[in-house]
Formats: sequence, C-alpha cells, structure tokens
Amino acid sequence: MKTLNSLSGGKTSSYIAVHYPADYNVFALVTTTDKECLFPDEEVRKIVSDKIGREFIGTLEMDETIYTILDLEQFIGKKIDWVVGRPFDEIIQRKDKIYLPNKVQRFCTIDMKLKPIMSFWYDNIREPIEMRIGFRANEMRRAKSMLERTEEDGFVYDKFIVGKHPSGKNKWQKMKYQSPRFPLIENGIFKDEIEEYWKDKPVRFAYMNNCVGCFHRNPILLKHMATKAPNKFEWFCKQERNQGYENNNGGFITGMSYDDILKTKLQIELFDDDFNECDSGYCGL
Repeated sequence: MKTLNSLSGGKTSSYIAVHYPADYNVFALVTTTDKECLFPDEEVRKIVSDKIGREFIGTLEMDETIYTILDLEQFIGKKIDWVVGRPFDEIIQRKDKIYLPNKVQRFCTIDMKLKPIMSFWYDNIREPIEMRIGFRANEMRRAKSMLERTEEDGFVYDKFIVGKHPSGKNKWQKMKYQSPRFPLIENGIFKDEIEEYWKDKPVRFAYMNNCVGCFHRNPILLKHMATKAPNKFEWFCKQERNQGYENNNGGFITGMSYDDILKTKLQIELFDDDFNECDSGYCGL
C-alpha cells in the first residue's frame, strides 16, 4: 500500500517527513488573491506559481511557511507536491453574499486542505493509501476522533467526481480512500523531542502555522497575530466588514468581531513565548 505524509509546514509534520519516508509528501497551501497580502519575494512567488500550476499572489498563513516547505524539500531530498484549492476569497463568496466559516462550519479546512489532497490522490494514485498524520503522543483524543470516521476495515471512504451525467451534472462515486496512521503516537514522540531535533537544522519555520486569523485561536492570541502580520489580519477584518457584521453574529467567532479584537487594549505586553501550539488552532487534518 502506498504511503502519503500530509504536511502542514509545522515542525511536527516536517519531523514525520524526515523520520517516516513516504511515497508522497503533500502540502496544501491556503491562497488569497488580495494584493495587500502579496508575498514579498517575487522570485519565490514564481517558484510557488510553478509548483501550484497557477499564479501565486499570497497566502493567509504566515509567509515563512513558504520557506519551510522549500527548505524541507531540500533537507529530505524528496519531492514535496504542493496542492491548492480555490483561494480563500472565493470560497467565502456565495452568490452576492459573504459567508464566513467558523468552528461549527469549517468549510475552509474542507475546501482548502482536505479537498485538494483528495484531488491529488484521485489524479495521481487512485488506490487506498496509508496517510500519516502529525498528531503527537499527547494528542490521542484528536486521533480517536479521526479514527471514528473510518469504517470497519479501518479505511475512510469518500465521494469523488468520476465523470459527468448526460445532463451535465457531476457523477459521484464512493471510493476507498485512506487509512489514517499516527506514527508519533505509536512511537511516543512528544513536542520537546521534536523541538530539540529542529534546533540545528537548516529549515526555517513560521512562528505559528495555519491562517493568521484562524478562528480556533483565542482573542488574545489573535491580537498578538495582528501585530505580527497586520496585512493578513486586516484581510479577516475586511471580510467581516464586507459581510455586514451586525449584532455580534455571523462573523468568524461568536460575540466579538475582528475589529473589536484590534481595538482591545491589553494590560501587559505579549511576547512570542507566551503562546504555544496548543493555542494555535488547527485545520483538523
């Protein structure tokens, strides 16, 4: 059975890429068409454009994540396949209305992470695979949640577009897709060992992974992220404004707009070490 490492750009999944070689290493990149989030290095923009097969303008993840994947590919000496879904700007546009994801409706993860990897599988593999997921030894609850989605044979089955009906509508087929595996849980690997490993390695990592304005993050961390990547955080504020955010309802998080978070006056100065990956939020991979 073929193996696939799902990479996020973080130290944990990168550790898996090094220590558990797979037939495929796949990284799903979140993109935006907003020129205010333009990736600053024109040469690297061209490299990424070639890898994803369309013009790359910018990402709503931290820019350092781009360098992580480029560095990691050189470090492991194996190809990393970059995949993309529709830009974030497009997936929130429903006809003439902005519809924002939240903790209940996490369609951003589905459209920009899960679906692009599934499409890669359908186009390049199309047989059941073992998919390695970067959950550490203390994240058994997350692994259990994912395993609950498998059927009796231990595989996740998903629906794929396999053609068109005479009417022009998509033809769907349920296919045996992947069996999730968690090598760090199996081998008792915790965060401290991963951090120690990367101390002297030539791979650059972002301060935190996932989108700068990820709604899984608490407001204090979001305020901190707004100071680290103001142009990207402004993108999230702008989407709520475009949506017509009213009565603290319908935004990325309940009870507070991202503009409210920007206006928050903190009584202490926040430092990078005040937060860790547990605060970061996650895409559910």
